[in-house]
Amino acid sequence: MSTQPEKKQSMMDEFIGFLKTFGVIGLAIAFVIGAASSKLVTAFVNDIINPIVGLALPSGDLKALHYNVTNSATGATSTFAYGDLISNTIDFIIIALIVFIAYKMLSRYKIFNVEDKTKPPK
Repeated sequence: MSTQPEKKQSMMDEFIGFLKTFGVIGLAIAFVIGAASSKLVTAFVNDIINPIVGLALPSGDLKALHYNVTNSATGATSTFAYGDLISNTIDFIIIALIVFIAYKMLSRYKIFNVEDKTKPPK
């Protein structure tokens, strides 16, 4: 019985095999959709949430909240922009909530072949 040498694949065949094996196309699509939805949520927070919160603030703008600290020895001033941090935290929480809801919806339809670690073992 003779064994025939394995047929050498072209670079393009190897590349296509790589894409299929590791699901790179799906990952690329998810990345683009994630980037677009992140921009959408950031715009929502900047244009809707921040002005609503700003109504209750004396400065009128959440991102404008800051605290200045002056070094008594050198006279240098440092600004801590905690309003921007609060705004970005709200942004992150909304994005994390959207990802969680999308995962829960898609896991109902068994799209992922991943065990749900949030449920207790049976």
